[in-house]
Amino acid sequence: MTLLLLIRRSLRQHALSTVITAGSIALACGLLMCVWMVKTQSQAAFTQTTTGFDAVLGARGSKLQLVLNAIFHLEASPGNVAAADFEAIRRHPMVKTAIPIAVGDNLRGFRLVGTVPELFTTVELAPGKKFTVQAGGKIFDAEAKEAVAGSFAAQRLGLKVGATFKPFHGLAFDAKAEHADVFTVTAILEPTNTPADRVVWIPLRGLQTMSGHDAKTATDVSAVLLQFRTPMAGLQLDMLYNKQGNRLTLAFPVGAIVAELFGKIAWFDQVLTLVAYLVALVAAGSVLASIYNSMSARRRDLAILRALGAKRRTIFGAVLAEAACIGALGAAAGWIFYLGLYAGVAGLIRAQTGVVLEIGAWHPVLWACPVGMIALCALGGIVPALKAYHTPVAETLAPVS
Repeated sequence: MTLLLLIRRSLRQHALSTVITAGSIALACGLLMCVWMVKTQSQAAFTQTTTGFDAVLGARGSKLQLVLNAIFHLEASPGNVAAADFEAIRRHPMVKTAIPIAVGDNLRGFRLVGTVPELFTTVELAPGKKFTVQAGGKIFDAEAKEAVAGSFAAQRLGLKVGATFKPFHGLAFDAKAEHADVFTVTAILEPTNTPADRVVWIPLRGLQTMSGHDAKTATDVSAVLLQFRTPMAGLQLDMLYNKQGNRLTLAFPVGAIVAELFGKIAWFDQVLTLVAYLVALVAAGSVLASIYNSMSARRRDLAILRALGAKRRTIFGAVLAEAACIGALGAAAGWIFYLGLYAGVAGLIRAQTGVVLEIGAWHPVLWACPVGMIALCALGGIVPALKAYHTPVAETLAPVS
């Protein structure tokens, strides 16, 4: 109990330095956990986000661009797929479902995507899970000037069933590029936690024949989303389009292509992790400096404890325990930093991509990092603990003449 009181008294006497040191530890701990969780959760979320499709067929070009454009609605289309090519892949015996999409317009910054009603009525986003509309809504008619809004887009744009809007040309919002066509919202989709939530969907023909579009490409599509009947279909179609053909590109499998993107930006994660480790080392150094600099003020207290029978190893352990306590305070506060940082990053990723990261997801790093920080702080307390261990009792308690 005496040692606990000593540690408590010391932390209180040096409250400012304790708070500053614990704050730096909290920042390091929270940053480390956030970097690790965002890296692992985002990679898992993006590679698993296929919206139910096995592959994407598009114009000749980058597979990654095709996937980002057709699945994540982030990139521009590399080109068009002719109507004859769409019909050929749609009728292929190995293809279960072929959903065409067309892009090139937006609604105040949110992408408009032309497609067919079958996307909502037949395609499963995941086994047993289809698109569902909120009460009072219905999927648009293929020949009508109607629209179905994703949940996130509808929320940000203030769209309700029955609302009307005019599209804007291009993928970036330009108030001067407004089309004359008027579309009516017939449904709002229930949240899917996929990029589809950020899209306003309209009939394929409605986008192809929109005023101001080139009539020569009125039957073309931007890409075709594919579901295969067997896993072997992807390999055979990959041979047909990517190796033997030279006009179209088959992006297959979707998850592996997205994984390549994370491989290319792995250096960024490494930089952030390195910064977090450096902050952690600086925090441990702060613990060392804070306790070491207070040793002169506490020499007499330690000498009195020794004179009252406290052993050297007890004093040594008390100083280490104080350092560990500072680390524990910082690690506990680190959870607050982590939750705040992670929520902010997750919100930004959802707003920009539609992909949702789980705030409540668990990973061993969430306990290993705080424990590691406490151990690192205790390690930083070894030097001042050694100084306390070697405190000379007689010299310290001797009266000053």
